[in-house]
Amino acid sequence: MHQHLSSFIDDLKATHKGNLEAVILYGSAAAKDHDHKHSDYNLLVVLNKIGPADLRNAHAAIREWVKLGHNVPVYFTSDEIVNAADVFPIEFHQMRRARKVLFGRDVLANVEVSNENLRHQVEFELRSKLIMLRRQYIPASESVDGLTTLMADSLVSFVALFRGVLMVLGIDPPIGRRATLALTVEQLNLNGQTFEKINNVRNDNFDHPMSENEANELFAQYMDQIEKAIAVIDSLEPSSVV
Repeated sequence: MHQHLSSFIDDLKATHKGNLEAVILYGSAAAKDHDHKHSDYNLLVVLNKIGPADLRNAHAAIREWVKLGHNVPVYFTSDEIVNAADVFPIEFHQMRRARKVLFGRDVLANVEVSNENLRHQVEFELRSKLIMLRRQYIPASESVDGLTTLMADSLVSFVALFRGVLMVLGIDPPIGRRATLALTVEQLNLNGQTFEKINNVRNDNFDHPMSENEANELFAQYMDQIEKAIAVIDSLEPSSVV
């Protein structure tokens, strides 16, 4: 993986030349909480300026990166890094908490993350993910494999948002996913067994193949826990946010 990253950074340097200011790895891979089977290598690419030509010229390099199974990097200008933190408090908090500078300067070092819109963003993202989960359930419900895959894949996104939930509660969230999930369950009085079962599915650590009834029951419990988390966030007054 180190070789793949080095090659990709070389391609970005050749593509963007002096316009490239920084490449930063963030998230679980930077925090050494990486699961090679399920986790992604999240990259932030920072340019001095971004025009259509800059993005178009990056196509070849990014195409090869995506072929390896990775997400398209997030592109920001250096000015946007300074000005957008209050709009994306969850994302920037996660970047600041777990990051590794692969090229250039640490553009996140002096970024201040605003909490003003944090509760609103957390609730919005949780509700959006829940709506998406319901939509995806319709085709996934045709098979046990479809359901278990949906639960296993979506849990990663919800745990990322649970870090935002903990921030709303005034708690500095752990970097690791399991620790974040455990603390969220404790703080919101959720059913930890539901999430543990889904984690076991993700890690192929289930003691027996799930039946269709078991998979649907687990999914129902999963949605119930997400709805409870949203209800807690929705009940908080703006003044409760720290």
